[in-house]
Amino acid sequence: MLPKRRWREKAVERMKIELKRWAPGDRAALSAIGNGVDRSFLSDRLPDPYTVADADQWLHSVMARDGKNGIFRAIVVDGQVVGTVSVDQKEDVYRKDADIGYFLVNGLWSRGIMTEAVRQVCNLAFAQLDIVRITGLVYADNMASRRVLEKNGFQAEGLMRDAIFKKGRLHDQCIYGKQKADSSR
Repeated sequence: MLPKRRWREKAVERMKIELKRWAPGDRAALSAIGNGVDRSFLSDRLPDPYTVADADQWLHSVMARDGKNGIFRAIVVDGQVVGTVSVDQKEDVYRKDADIGYFLVNGLWSRGIMTEAVRQVCNLAFAQLDIVRITGLVYADNMASRRVLEKNGFQAEGLMRDAIFKKGRLHDQCIYGKQKADSSR
């Protein structure tokens, strides 16, 4: 029997994990994943329910911006759209930094999918955007998301106490950062 870590590595090798540009024809898939995710650690601005009209609006916005001031990709596993990952460049004096965001449908967690998707999107972002760092802001109690960032070379940079108010409760937020200079090592 393989150790747990090796088993996961072998499972990822068997899956075909790729990122693809969003297209108008993806609106039904985007709506389905928007309705099929655990919202415990997501922003409240994500519509609930996530309609096809919501998907159309978001797709129109990101397709116009993709490659210019952000990288927005569908996560595709074995030909099926199962999540989304993006690196969104900031503006003004923060323009050399970008925020990373992602989510994956329930049932596919802990298989290395998001770790691989984040690896791929960071490589794309550093190659295509005029940025020197990527910031990840994560609920402190979202250990899975924190591990995804750590496995991709993000460093814990700080903790903002009581920074998030979700479902009537305050949560701490961790700040992670990945420098472009560190990604080439």
